[in-house]
Amino acid sequence: MKKLLNTLYIVNPNKYLSLDGENVVVLSDNIELTRIPLHNLQGIVTFGYTGASPALMGACAKYNIDLSFMSSNGKFLARTTGAVRGNVMLRKEQYRISDNEQRSTAIAKNFITGKIYNSRWILERATRDYPMRVDVDKLKAKSKALAASLGMIRDAVDTEQLRGIEGEAAATYFSVFDNLILQQKDDFAFNGRNKRPPMDMVNALLSFAYTMLAGMCGSALETVGLDPYVGFMHKDRPGRISLALDLMEEFRGVMGDRFVITLINKKLINKTHFTVKENGAVYLNDNGRKVFLSAWQSKKQESIKHPFLNEKVQWGIVPFVQAMLLARYIRGDIDEYPPFFWK
Repeated sequence: MKKLLNTLYIVNPNKYLSLDGENVVVLSDNIELTRIPLHNLQGIVTFGYTGASPALMGACAKYNIDLSFMSSNGKFLARTTGAVRGNVMLRKEQYRISDNEQRSTAIAKNFITGKIYNSRWILERATRDYPMRVDVDKLKAKSKALAASLGMIRDAVDTEQLRGIEGEAAATYFSVFDNLILQQKDDFAFNGRNKRPPMDMVNALLSFAYTMLAGMCGSALETVGLDPYVGFMHKDRPGRISLALDLMEEFRGVMGDRFVITLINKKLINKTHFTVKENGAVYLNDNGRKVFLSAWQSKKQESIKHPFLNEKVQWGIVPFVQAMLLARYIRGDIDEYPPFFWK
């Protein structure tokens, strides 16, 4: 369990939540693990829960504490809230920002700054960790180009210009992505990003990882009361979780791409884990998805020091922290949305 920004996260499975006086009590096999006064909390998020007592749900409603239930995989299930005025005001402000190009661009700049910064440091880390196995000069040159893209973001006047900067930076980054694949090169060659459908095994893995990330970000936004379908950089489109796609930009490289590279380089996954369709599309088969999801769950349990909070959190919690920071910015509690910077 982890308490962040006045929100209690229960990340271990099979924990039961109950009420004792004015305290939330966390139980495992009827043994009390901890208790926290309700007046210290703004929200409770529990993953893979056993349950919560009706008394606790009533108290959370009374004191306007969001109580969110997630599956062990991070899928949003339900949220119990009290008076809805808080979420209504938050969402109305979100909609106002979405309809205002200048304000949308200001937030979108931070999402894309986080994405390009993290992409750059993926390349820098490769030159540091594998100087004898990668083309250091080529990766350094692309890193320098990404640094220039970061400078261009400040001068972007609207989201269309920002998308152009992001697109060029993504092309620069993916132009050397194949250099990061150090094992199984014959089977996992990368010649550029393709999707809908993916046409090779690397792109199949990337697409699946991005799908998982989008789901996590959508759940995180639901948890804090934001509308995942109304974005700032990704504009409204029926059925598209636009704000989740915005939020996941800064995680694509550090949580998606690096995970895929690890699967390949550690030989956790191989060509037998894929199916090729008649039209040439490549997808993970049942065994491949099992391997992927098992490793994904393990990765989410690993800890990292969050750059803004300056404390350790699990990788699986990071999107929820960022969603909470975004909600706090929209409410006016903080002056600017802080992107997630990895190094």
